[in-house]
Amino acid sequence: MGLGKALAGTAALGAAGLAYAYWEAQQFTLRRTEVTLLPLGQPDLRILHLSDLHFIPGQDRKHSWLGSLRDLNPDLVVVTGDFLADQDAIPHVLDSLDPLFDIPGVFVLGSNDYFAPRPINPAKYLRGPSQVPPQREMLPWRDLVDGLTDVGWIDLSNAAAVVKADGRLLDLRGVDDPHIARDRYDLVAGPFDAEADLAIGVVHAPYLRVLDGFVGDGADLLLAGHTHGGQLRVPGYGALVTNCDLDRRQARGLSDYLSRDLAGAGRVTPLHVSAGCGTSPYVPFRFACRPEATLLTLTAPLSAALR
Repeated sequence: MGLGKALAGTAALGAAGLAYAYWEAQQFTLRRTEVTLLPLGQPDLRILHLSDLHFIPGQDRKHSWLGSLRDLNPDLVVVTGDFLADQDAIPHVLDSLDPLFDIPGVFVLGSNDYFAPRPINPAKYLRGPSQVPPQREMLPWRDLVDGLTDVGWIDLSNAAAVVKADGRLLDLRGVDDPHIARDRYDLVAGPFDAEADLAIGVVHAPYLRVLDGFVGDGADLLLAGHTHGGQLRVPGYGALVTNCDLDRRQARGLSDYLSRDLAGAGRVTPLHVSAGCGTSPYVPFRFACRPEATLLTLTAPLSAALR
């Protein structure tokens, strides 16, 4: 085969790969995950975990899919940040989530709720956590928070709350985005409420320092986003990067988190990282990593021996 044909074949293969990755980024998927966490004898509790919407105007397919999730009848909705990707996205976000607003909900913000997206060098992304240039345009994040809290959802950015969901008391705490150093775990630190049925830590970017804080204070479950599941995954290998200091093997789905902190030493805590349902408008591709929402079903053990 001549050099010209080889180059043409490579270019065609690359174009086909990009076309597929663009198509896959629109294939919204519901994942169902079960984890045994509740006290003995309690009925199941269902949490809808959303993350990384990265909304821009005109995303009608995403809009319809998000609204359809109301049919799952979850007991709690948790959104782990990066709602926005455009100055004019807030009305579209609120309209898309409107069918879910009659369900108890909590959220934290991510860096892309504060700063408008910009093109990035993929090579820099692969070398380590991305940096946010100080000159990036600010987004109207306060309007987003006002819109979500006006319907009764609770902002857990450096805050804590006790929420009743399906008759159970959930002690929830969260931090603002560690990826841009807005996390202040000291504002919420301390043991979780021992009288609550469940203790949950919520964060956008799952940096180890925050996860360790949650675990050290007794969290039963950790929820995060930010990683996009790697966004471009290698079949049989998984994510190449997490865009934070979390191990790439924990970039998507449910895994066991082992704290490095002495207060949580030896304690394994379930960590669920959502691969999210959006992308940057400058990189609208996914490969082996479809956009997702997850219905987490928390269950009780069948007997005390199984706890």
